[in-house]
Amino acid sequence: MRILLLLSLILLIGCSNLAVEDDFTIISHRGASEYAPEHTMPSYEMAKETGADYLEIDLRLTKDKHLVAIHDETVNRTTNEKGAVSEYTLKELKELDAGSWFNQKYPDKAKEEYEGLSVLSLKDIFNRFGDDIDYYIETKNPDDLAMEKQLLDVISNCELQDNVIIQSYYSKSLLKINEIQPNIPLVKLYWYNEPRKDPLTKQKMDELKEYATGVGFNYENVNKEYIRALSNKGFEVHPFTVNNTNDLEMLKERGATGAFTNNPDKIKSYFE
Repeated sequence: MRILLLLSLILLIGCSNLAVEDDFTIISHRGASEYAPEHTMPSYEMAKETGADYLEIDLRLTKDKHLVAIHDETVNRTTNEKGAVSEYTLKELKELDAGSWFNQKYPDKAKEEYEGLSVLSLKDIFNRFGDDIDYYIETKNPDDLAMEKQLLDVISNCELQDNVIIQSYYSKSLLKINEIQPNIPLVKLYWYNEPRKDPLTKQKMDELKEYATGVGFNYENVNKEYIRALSNKGFEVHPFTVNNTNDLEMLKERGATGAFTNNPDKIKSYFE
């Protein structure tokens, strides 16, 4: 009888661990960006191979209104040229070197194949991975709402409506998306320069609940009450950017349901 009870307990613990992994969302921050140039194909491929649930894609519009995966407003940091993304056509962007900067900045992680990597359009990424993985897309267009309809059209044309979450710092962007396609999960982003001692007000959370299913934020400046309040309200809670298991464990205990990370392999291994 004791042996049977012990075996039952072991099975129960094993099932519990699997449930925790299933319930926690691993979002690769610009791909596996600790190991490869962000927003490039090797970075995304590595993220998928190492167990990420979602590929994060920061979107900007080119001069000729194509959606491309670039975080910054300019190409200065991640290519061999300078200037605003919006000043380049898609063809011009694809002629830039989007990988050599990584080799120069991180010589210990440099690879010859990173030299000359191309800037990717959203369609490039969708065409490469299809529905083999899910996508966590950020709209980065504070001045207008020119991106949202086009984004939803690309998602629909690729039949990936069930494979995306869309996030933004801009409520207007999320509200526009919700108006056009209310079935896509939306996440409101926040950035706190100073410690946030109190949760969002009940009124603010009620307003968010009208269109958003989750909240993301830089976790260093929020306390456990903030996370618990959001979790108790029914939001998915996805802090960024979590690159070590000590922080991951702390955030999980406080109620986070997922996290952005530059090294999805390390976060994945935490659950194994």
